[in-house]
Amino acid sequence: MGLFFQKGLRMGTGQANVKAYNRQLRDLIAAGKAQPSFVVSHELPLERAPEAYERFDRREDGWTKVVLKPAA
Repeated sequence: MGLFFQKGLRMGTGQANVKAYNRQLRDLIAAGKAQPSFVVSHELPLERAPEAYERFDRREDGWTKVVLKPAA
């Protein structure tokens, strides 16, 4: 933290306006122009949604974000 202050850096916080961007981001991902893979830990078929939610809710190691695929 000392080095942070020494360099005169600034930090800000806040929430993203998800509703303003979610459709645009979804379209970019669907078109293959954006890759959210750095946050996605699992891609599962829709039938495994209950298991995925349980593991995510228990904060099991390695379960960060899950993409559910209805047609998988």
